[in-house]
Amino acid sequence: MSRAEAEKVARLLGEEELGFLRGLPTQDVRRFREQASAVLNDGAPEMLDRIAAATKLVPAGVAAAISQKALGPRLAAAVAGRLEAGRAADIIAKLPVSFTAESCGHLDPRKIAGIVDRLDEGLVVRIAVALAEKGDHLTMGRFVGHMRDQVLGRILGQVGDADVLKAGFYVDQPERLPRILELMGDERLGAVVRAAAADGLWEEALAVAASVGGEQRLRIAQLTARLDAADLDSLVRVTHAEGLWEALLPLVALLGEEDRLAVARLESLRDPLVLAGVVAAVVATGLWGEFLPLVGVLPEDARKVVADAAAGLGDGELDALVREVDKRDLWELVLPLVERMEEAGKERIFALPAFQDQS
Repeated sequence: MSRAEAEKVARLLGEEELGFLRGLPTQDVRRFREQASAVLNDGAPEMLDRIAAATKLVPAGVAAAISQKALGPRLAAAVAGRLEAGRAADIIAKLPVSFTAESCGHLDPRKIAGIVDRLDEGLVVRIAVALAEKGDHLTMGRFVGHMRDQVLGRILGQVGDADVLKAGFYVDQPERLPRILELMGDERLGAVVRAAAADGLWEEALAVAASVGGEQRLRIAQLTARLDAADLDSLVRVTHAEGLWEALLPLVALLGEEDRLAVARLESLRDPLVLAGVVAAVVATGLWGEFLPLVGVLPEDARKVVADAAAGLGDGELDALVREVDKRDLWELVLPLVERMEEAGKERIFALPAFQDQS
């Protein structure tokens, strides 16, 4: 999902929106952002170096006063990026939390780790809370990966469930998300999942789920499947509208039979347009192994819609389906689907080279 990265680039470049980036691979957009950030920060004017040098000649409190009164948040952050990390931390400690929070979004990301590591833990917590209060979750996501467990635990106790989810969506170090979920605990994780439903944050929740694995991903899938049907229908609708099936289907595939049945009974999964969209997404992603177990427990009318959608695929797409089914030995799941096709669809399936090869 590249929405988070596209928004980070827009923030970096001072643009309102760069929606066209959302269609590009996430890693490519992230690499572009990192390169652009390096160019912007490394190409800073010589004036910044002179200001940074001048701050070394005065006490930290005086430098902080100058930063606040004469420079402003953006320029102060640029100067901080030219300072040795310890000196920058000393000055930040003398600034109002609100000013520091405003400046954080403009700091050279390559300098974050060194500075955060030298700040008082209580100050880091206060800055994080200030960022949450002003709704700057993008900046929270830039910093969270550089924080020690003890600090993260304190922050988690002072910000809301939706704030946690939004910051996780924007986190620059997604490899830290599994540890953050550990610190949250099962009860808080359930609260965050409920916040996703209450606040319409399904895209954010799916992005976080995609960044963890094993028992954590399974637990997210289970907690989600046990929400009210209305909440799950909203998840399906958002997934369909935003084209997020590649993120949702692997979660559904993890579910046990009872939870999968709860998903299969959803009203939204009786909508022919939604089901056709799922089939198209599965064709594009090759997620037949994740999709077919769900099809097997859909109501009869919904399975017929899926069968008709599959029968309407092009020859190449059908051939790819049959080969994937044969490769993963999914015939027990797909043959009942073929049986529900019209005769013309069945004949096309049986005539495919891939079907002939397996038979």
